[in-house]
Amino acid sequence: MNPVDPNGLGTGVLEAPEAPGVPAGPAADPGDPDAPSDPDAPVAPVDLTVVIPAYNEEHRLGPTLDAITAHLTGNEPRPWEVVVVDDGSTDGTRSLPALGHPRVRLVGSPRHRGKGHALRLGVAASRGRRVLVTDADLSAPIEELDRLDKALAEGARAAIASRCVAGADIAGRQHRVRELLGRAGKVLIRRTAVPGIRDTQCGFKLFDGDRARAAFGAARLDGWGIDVEVLRHFQRAGWPVAEVPVRWSHRPGSKVGPLDYARALTDLARLRAARVPRPADLLAATLFLLMSVALYAGRFFDPAHRYLTDSLQDQNQWEWFFAVTADNVAHLRDPLFTDLQGFPDGVNLMANTVMLGLSVPLTPVTLLWGPAVSLSLCMTLGLAATAAAWYWLIVKRVVRRRWAAFTGASLAAFAPPMVSHANAHPNFVVLFMIPLIVDRALRLAAGAGVVRNGIVLGLMSAYQVFLGEEPLLLASLGMLLFAAAYGAVRRDVARGARRPLLTGLLIAAAVCLPLVAYPLYWQFAGPQSYGSIAHGDDAGNSPLSLIAFADRSLLAGGPRTTAGSLSLNPTEQNAFYGWPLTAVAAAIVVRLWRSALVKALAFTAVAAAVLSLGPRIPLPGTGVVCPGPWALLGRLPLLESVIEGRLAMICAPALGILLALAVDRAAASPQPGSRYLGLLGVAVALLPLVPAPLRSADRAAVPAFVADGTWRRHVRDGETLVPVPLPDSGDAEALHWQTAAHLAFKLPGGYFNGPRGTDRTGTYGAAPRFTSGLLREVGWTGLVPLIGERERARAARDLAHWRAGALVLTPQPHDDALRTTLRKLTGRDGRWTDGVWVWDLHGSHGRS
Repeated sequence: MNPVDPNGLGTGVLEAPEAPGVPAGPAADPGDPDAPSDPDAPVAPVDLTVVIPAYNEEHRLGPTLDAITAHLTGNEPRPWEVVVVDDGSTDGTRSLPALGHPRVRLVGSPRHRGKGHALRLGVAASRGRRVLVTDADLSAPIEELDRLDKALAEGARAAIASRCVAGADIAGRQHRVRELLGRAGKVLIRRTAVPGIRDTQCGFKLFDGDRARAAFGAARLDGWGIDVEVLRHFQRAGWPVAEVPVRWSHRPGSKVGPLDYARALTDLARLRAARVPRPADLLAATLFLLMSVALYAGRFFDPAHRYLTDSLQDQNQWEWFFAVTADNVAHLRDPLFTDLQGFPDGVNLMANTVMLGLSVPLTPVTLLWGPAVSLSLCMTLGLAATAAAWYWLIVKRVVRRRWAAFTGASLAAFAPPMVSHANAHPNFVVLFMIPLIVDRALRLAAGAGVVRNGIVLGLMSAYQVFLGEEPLLLASLGMLLFAAAYGAVRRDVARGARRPLLTGLLIAAAVCLPLVAYPLYWQFAGPQSYGSIAHGDDAGNSPLSLIAFADRSLLAGGPRTTAGSLSLNPTEQNAFYGWPLTAVAAAIVVRLWRSALVKALAFTAVAAAVLSLGPRIPLPGTGVVCPGPWALLGRLPLLESVIEGRLAMICAPALGILLALAVDRAAASPQPGSRYLGLLGVAVALLPLVPAPLRSADRAAVPAFVADGTWRRHVRDGETLVPVPLPDSGDAEALHWQTAAHLAFKLPGGYFNGPRGTDRTGTYGAAPRFTSGLLREVGWTGLVPLIGERERARAARDLAHWRAGALVLTPQPHDDALRTTLRKLTGRDGRWTDGVWVWDLHGSHGRS
């Protein structure tokens, strides 16, 4: 998207920090992706800019300029300027004496490209708080500016002169044929492009400056249709447009010829097709999908028989989540609770991020092809969709060059922490709603369609709750950091955005809360709900992790990287951006420091990185530990359950947008040396971050005892199958057995989040019992404990609590010790059956 102003967000539209002025003579075209820009052009405060497009106007432009400058000199006490855009004239337009006025600037184009192209140049060069666009013939006299200015003062964002509303005074009329064609065109335009606006083509329009620069910058038409395109932009953004009756008279020497009516129809057709994706956009989406498939190549083509080894037990857990959701939907059961795990207490599914927003729609896939296929599709397509969403946001609000946006979106979606979570955390991979939420918030900040965009934001936020609450919380923190920094730099924008943004957020909350109130109540107060969940004192990132390389880096990774020692586990490498990217990002910030957008992005990235270090920050190599700012936030509700290291994920989109700006700026540089040096720096920063395909291995086969249904002879209705040791976060392979058996039996224990103790503190897995702890200890150590009557009685109570039908022991390390322990606890030997040892408990421990 073309820049709005040189200092930052302006009306809430992210933009690159190009200068607003365009030098006279051969000029840069802001709509041309290859146009150079001047980043150091001075910016002077101007209240009104008058933009006049001119093509071979040596006879009409001089009197027009004299009339405008005379009127503004006598009636405008505040600073003003006139920008004349010469659209490749071949007469003496550029040599008119009136152009020598000190407040008149000439912007030139080397060849004739049309009114639309000229207006884009002129508005991009404007500096005014208001921008008046008028034709060179001044058919509406400059004195009519007061009427338009009054409409802006009353709340309109654009005031357009109209010959078709009550009060208009038409002194000189056009030829009757032209009038008839004009009336037909107005009806067609009103019905196909801008409903409600009766006269789009009157060449006298006053705009709010920032919004004009946004709308004209986004325009693509070079011809007469740009008036319609810009007004349509205002309507879609929710910016009020007022039609104001004016005095108007036809002037001889019109540049509108018979063919221009046909061209106008062509422009209308192009506007109707403007929402069709460009080939470059389709290519970007295809590349994102190929990148995602390449990342998951080890599992994507055979998801049911391949396991992501670095996912630890998370792949088993997430497949179970998809399976249980599909089972609940298919049998019309409560999707927020199940007792298939953690029997008999069960699992609060809403408190376990089962991603109902996708697991429910994917129910048919899960039932037909299994949860492994659903999870694989969810993660592969979700990661590609996330990249595409960031690409869309960057193209829309930051840079126009598609490949610059592609670079930034690639980092936002495939940064090392994203790749780490891609092992088996779909809630941190499927983030396509986050850029859409950011866009809606920016629309609200711009005051665009507050009610409509507030409602849409509420619906989007509600849906994101059912995709992942923690990513929404982190995104909200990132947006808050950005807004605070941007508001500090652009206080004028913050003042203008405060009211519509707060109003829109209240509307969004009013829409969102009723949709999520019951699920959230169930999550925090329903069965098996829990309070905060502790992650230990070392859940923050090490400062070294911010500049080290991830072990899944294609070029810089490998078994000898320090990532393993600097992270909680392979799925929680939440930083690892590498020192080259850190250095390049710092250089970008220094080079583009004038931009408020860059300042805000830099603050967001640095603040998120510092917060991710946790409440205590060890200084590497010194033994000194400093208090971190997270100590002030980590005890707050909701934040107390966040793994603080994950805050470094906020840096990914911030760094991605900085890279997009850098690539766009480098590509626009007129000096080959600067251009190639800038692009080389970005390449050096990104190459070490290119991820290797995720590690995968053949999946352990489901024991024939389960796969062949033999278990049904030993486990009756209402009873559970008890794996030995019981499944937990360290070994959840039994969840795979359960999904392979189509959830036909229940399990005690399991891998989920649930309450523990009287204070209901969150823990991973079921609340421990004597027998589960004993069997886990024997499985770890291979040591058989002393077992007497007391231990046997406690085991009997536990088995009765679980309603155990059979104990099942697979071949594993220390299985001899486990068999001995089970024989002592149950008073019987297990029987080898279909690849496992089975203790059928019927007739013992009160079971029959």
